[in-house]
Amino acid sequence: MQETPQQYIQRMLGLVEGKDPLKVQKTTAENLSKLLQGLDKQKLMYRPDPDKWSIAEILAHLADAEVVAAWRLRLVLSQNGATIQSFDQNVWADTFNYQQRDARASLDTFRVLRASNLAMLESIPEKLWDNYGTHQERGRETVAHIVSMYAGHDLNHLRQVEALAKA
Repeated sequence: MQETPQQYIQRMLGLVEGKDPLKVQKTTAENLSKLLQGLDKQKLMYRPDPDKWSIAEILAHLADAEVVAAWRLRLVLSQNGATIQSFDQNVWADTFNYQQRDARASLDTFRVLRASNLAMLESIPEKLWDNYGTHQERGRETVAHIVSMYAGHDLNHLRQVEALAKA
């Protein structure tokens, strides 16, 4: 059974509960890099199940999700009340051939995009953190909420990568 948008929100926010979302986001790339140490291409490409992603696919997803975050944040910051379009991560995985993407190149892309997004967030006035957009599936989301959701998303995928690295 696929989770509802509300269940997804609760799961992501539950992962980051009690943590500083910006600190989580600042450490994700380095934590991923540590998990990749010593892993060969076979390990990075290993899928635990036909409908589950490999480490390489997760990293490609994180890089693309950071592109999405960059757009969503800038949209909401510059157009308070804007509509936030959803996307189908599985369609992106197929379209952009995540199965063949280089894990370390995806991590490098993620690292650069994340650093840019964090620098932007650190530069905006505090009042803009209350700006919001209306997500097509999840409803009203402030900048602060979006940042928390992405931190939870990071923690979710860090757990997956850690489990796959140990498998």
